[in-house]
Amino acid sequence: MNIPSRRSELLMPAGSLEKLKIAVLYGADAVYMGTPDLSLRVKSQMSLEDVIEGIEFAHAHHVRVYLTLNLFSHNKDIDKLPEYVEAVRKVMPDGLIVADPGVFMFVREHAPELELHVSTQANVCSWQSVKFWQSLGAKLCVLGREVSYAELTEIREKCQDIKLEAFVHGSMCMTYSGRCLLSNFMAERGANQGACANSCRWKYKVHMKLKDGTVKELNLTEENMELFDFFLEEEMRPGELMEIHEDERGSYILNSRDLCIMPKLEDYLKIGVDSLKVEGRGKSPYYAGLVARAYRMAIDDWYKDPIGWSPEPYMKELATIPNRGYTLAFHEGRLTNYAHGYDSSGNVSDWEFAGMIEAVEDDAFVVAVKNRLIAGDVLEFVPPKSRKTLLLRIYEFIDAATGKVAEAVNAGQKPMIRIPFALFDQEDLSYLRTAFPPLTLIRKEKALTEDEWQRMKLDMEGQKIELGGGNEDRYDAKRNALQTALDERQKERSFKTPRVGTQGCCGRGCNGCLIFWHDDSYAKARDILAKRKQGEMLEYDGRTVAAE
Repeated sequence: MNIPSRRSELLMPAGSLEKLKIAVLYGADAVYMGTPDLSLRVKSQMSLEDVIEGIEFAHAHHVRVYLTLNLFSHNKDIDKLPEYVEAVRKVMPDGLIVADPGVFMFVREHAPELELHVSTQANVCSWQSVKFWQSLGAKLCVLGREVSYAELTEIREKCQDIKLEAFVHGSMCMTYSGRCLLSNFMAERGANQGACANSCRWKYKVHMKLKDGTVKELNLTEENMELFDFFLEEEMRPGELMEIHEDERGSYILNSRDLCIMPKLEDYLKIGVDSLKVEGRGKSPYYAGLVARAYRMAIDDWYKDPIGWSPEPYMKELATIPNRGYTLAFHEGRLTNYAHGYDSSGNVSDWEFAGMIEAVEDDAFVVAVKNRLIAGDVLEFVPPKSRKTLLLRIYEFIDAATGKVAEAVNAGQKPMIRIPFALFDQEDLSYLRTAFPPLTLIRKEKALTEDEWQRMKLDMEGQKIELGGGNEDRYDAKRNALQTALDERQKERSFKTPRVGTQGCCGRGCNGCLIFWHDDSYAKARDILAKRKQGEMLEYDGRTVAAE
């Protein structure tokens, strides 16, 4: 097999400075990040100072950095553009990701030296659209998740002189590349201003209504289906019925499983897709590191031996990361029922984030605890640069601050523990100090409830069917087992804060928050925020800040 001249880069999300560093250490070729004000991830935890430090760190490790300016701008955003663009010019990223044509035009006019990338929010799904953006000066186009592999191949053939980027892993938005109004309607949070409430993943009930207006619980069959209208009811809004429509393209079902192209990764590598993008700026450091590690190994191994390459060992790695079940999504051109999770929207894995090395002392690791640890747990240390992990069964935990010893430790108070090198009696001390630097991730097995076990079994069977194996009858049986398990553990649940109205607003000035930007009670808070420096949000509820 001929190796393509274009070598694909692994592009990882950086939702915080810490996540950026972890993604870099665990194998990213490039990272993308933004500041809270003008990127589509308002809670990305990145200040301009973090951006500067992050770019310096990445470049020191020969990793490229792309900044996001990919919101759809409202009038209030335009006044911030000159300040933002001037700041971007100073830090000189390797690319600026833009979706809004007006913003694209502004940057081209005021900072022509910046390399412009067209965001997936621009809905680029054809070679004609790629050529359009290329004619305006774009150097890279991020293709929509709806683009099939056949379409991607044709786009690559007809667009040789511009870089192409495709999503390979992460959450799937149930609207057209994120052009969603559900969040605006349900929670007054603007999805296209980076404040999506993930309303599509809330729990809903389906109600059926006769044409005469009466509501009944009826058994649907092919013979009687045309007699009814269909409605959704969100669990916290009893009585609020929202009608579902169906057209020739099918129903608009909500909760997608997570995109995972790993089983078909070689298809993307062999046609020379320039950038392989992983979604997830809002995900955990554990996600950032271990997804990067899995794809780094897979990409490198394919280039070394494309004939003998298999996705199986890397899929095992990805299974240790909490997920909604994996799907190939639009790879074959059309979603199947197995791309959706109809029964549960939570992230599940039988592994979890145990901790992270904060410091390496002369005789011990100092570890930040991320989930409850108990005596007898086996910790797996996953090094950034080596494929060899390190296992340790631990029976006691030493508080790094007080020296007190306990048989269990909870993550709630962000504890630090010391793990002495003496416990690693089979390892060389110099190896421990060099192979496991600060920011090394640690994982452990997680105890699951019965419904979580059933969910994992169902997810795996669905993925097998998508790949041409599996069994539909077995899938149905596993789905029934999951539904039974869910019914058994169902409890009354409520949210800590309201989902709509001023009582449900944090008041800090999130982009896309219709409450903060339009409610009269936040008028003074908006004036205060307007005087703050670029990228800075209010410390707490704006009404309290305004009253001080």
